[in-house]
Amino acid sequence: MFDAISIAGSGLSVHRQWLDSVSDNLANANNVTSTDENAFQARYVVAQAGEGNSGVRATGIEFGDPEGRVVHQPDHPLADEEGYVRYPDIDMSEQMGNLVMAQRGYQVNAAVVDRAKETYQAALQIGRNQ
Repeated sequence: MFDAISIAGSGLSVHRQWLDSVSDNLANANNVTSTDENAFQARYVVAQAGEGNSGVRATGIEFGDPEGRVVHQPDHPLADEEGYVRYPDIDMSEQMGNLVMAQRGYQVNAAVVDRAKETYQAALQIGRNQ
C-alpha cells in the first residue's frame, strides 16, 4: 500500500513538472524577439522509470529550437531592416494536447493516492474493531 502512494506521488511530481513546462510554453508562445536574438525555447520534461517500485522521475528538461520561426512584420518595433521578427517555434495544438495528457495523468495519480489512503484508513478501522 505504501508503494502505491510512493509510486503515485512520483507520478504526481512528474506530471506537475510537465504541467508547469506546458503552461510556460503556452504563456511564451507569442513572445517576439529581434532576429539577432534567440527565440524563447519551448521546455519539454524528460521522464524515466525508476528502479523496481520507485515510480518515475524527471531526469531533465530538453529545450526547443532557439532559431524559432522568422515572420515578416515590418510594422513591429523589433523588426530588423528587412521587416522580420523571431517567434518561438511552439505548436499551440501540440501544447494543448500535452496539457490535456499531463492534466489527466495528474488526476489519475491523485486518485490513486486518495484510494490508497482510504484503504489504509479502512485497515486501521478493522484493527480497532477487533
